[in-house]
Amino acid sequence: MRAEDDASYREFARAKAMSLRRLAYLLCADWHLAEDLTQTALIKMYRAWPKVHRKNTVDNYARQVLLRCWLDERRKPWRTVENRDGQVPDQPGTDLDPALAGSATGTRDLLLRALTEIPPRQRAAVVLRYWADLSITDAAITLRCSEGTVKSQAARGLDALRAVVERLGVEYVPVAGRSV
Repeated sequence: MRAEDDASYREFARAKAMSLRRLAYLLCADWHLAEDLTQTALIKMYRAWPKVHRKNTVDNYARQVLLRCWLDERRKPWRTVENRDGQVPDQPGTDLDPALAGSATGTRDLLLRALTEIPPRQRAAVVLRYWADLSITDAAITLRCSEGTVKSQAARGLDALRAVVERLGVEYVPVAGRSV
């Protein structure tokens, strides 16, 4: 790779690593896995950087690679036998981990828990549309599907989120006109 391509990749990685990690966390609900997914996505981006950088589709490509890494990780055999019941034997103090301290509000915890219970494609559509604030067209490009599929997956995902929230015993309240 040429020196200027390498420098531009390093600048991109420094600027976008944290936002990619947050997006990965919303998809997988595990900070450690989110870090691994981000690193894997950045490695894959490095390999294709000269071609991607010239086309000026870097942000969308990064989200697409991250989404594919997450879907690939879910297909691995050890992920299918893991049983996540949501019960952690020891609860650390929230003052020790900045991620836990930031999630002290019940609404945020409830939403993150509900996100983990909806199907992966619906979760991806909801996260890309409402958290990453992508347009339907950009989300369709990232998910490699039609715009109609994004609309239906997002709508079904929102319905599933509402059902999970109701099942958890908390009343669903829309925030400032948004569905999520």
